[in-house]
Formats: sequence, C-alpha cells, structure tokens
Amino acid sequence: MSLRVSVALALPGRQEVVELELADGATVGDALAAAALARRFPELELGALEVGVWSRPCDRSTPLRDGDRVELYRALQADAKAERRARARLRTSSPRSRSGR
Repeated sequence: MSLRVSVALALPGRQEVVELELADGATVGDALAAAALARRFPELELGALEVGVWSRPCDRSTPLRDGDRVELYRALQADAKAERRARARLRTSSPRSRSGR
C-alpha cells in the first residue's frame, strides 16, 4: 500500500507544492528527500528549516499518513505583534483614544 502526500514550501512571491506517492511507513524526512527541493532551491538551507504536518511542528522522523501535507517553515523576518505595537505607537492621536488626546 502507498501514501499520497504533498510537500509545501512558501517563498517570497512563490509557493511550491509537490505531490508525492510514498511507501507505507514513510516519514517527513522521506517526503522531503523525495520532493528533491534541495536540488530545485540550492540557495535555501533546507536542513535548517523547521517542518510540520498540517501546520503542526514535528520532527523529520514523524511517520506520515495518507493525505498529509508536509510544510517547511522559513524564519520570520519580523514579529507581527511587535510590528503592530510599533505602528500603534506612531498613531498617538487616534480618534478611538479613551483619553481624548
């Protein structure tokens, strides 16, 4: 029996999704090797990227199930919460201000 899985990688301005058929008992690492992303994206250090299945972080030794989506996560360039706080500090005269300033 075999598993059908997909491997997804999002890059700035581009998303790659590779559909694969693997043997039963395949792991996340097996799926990454079969997708051959390292050959297609030599500029990325794929071994250093975090991985997950359906947006849940996991190890490369995690076994896969039929229909799983393996995802590679790049490091964030900026913390979204910190960015929102910085923008909020710039708008000191907000009409929603409770202090009236």
